[in-house]
Amino acid sequence: MAKKVPAKCISVEEARELQKAWCDTRTPEIDKCIGFQDTREFWWSVEELQEYLKYVKKQSKKQGIDNPGIRMYFGAYPKEKCKMNRGYSTVFLSPTGAPAGALGKGGDTAPNNYEVAPYNRGGSGFPPNEY
Repeated sequence: MAKKVPAKCISVEEARELQKAWCDTRTPEIDKCIGFQDTREFWWSVEELQEYLKYVKKQSKKQGIDNPGIRMYFGAYPKEKCKMNRGYSTVFLSPTGAPAGALGKGGDTAPNNYEVAPYNRGGSGFPPNEY
């Protein structure tokens, strides 16, 4: 029996609409501003993500955080640290959560957990892969 689709999943059509809106309203200005076509998609294997989530859960549990979360941030590599000397965009994952009983302990208002390492170093296509 197939498992139920998670509640926050979206349709392929909605994903395409979101990507098109990003590309239509942001990509031209960003590329014009920085002078090259920037990346806008990032890739990790499911195994890598599961390994990271397991790490976050384990470290959070040690800290008394019952319901950790993940916040994603946009970032950009410093030009001198970028393989192609350009300073491409990236995203990184930041663990969130506070021990039980702390203020702002859960949901989208949870504080970043600076005691657990953020996650980065995904791959990206060049030119960017279209959705």
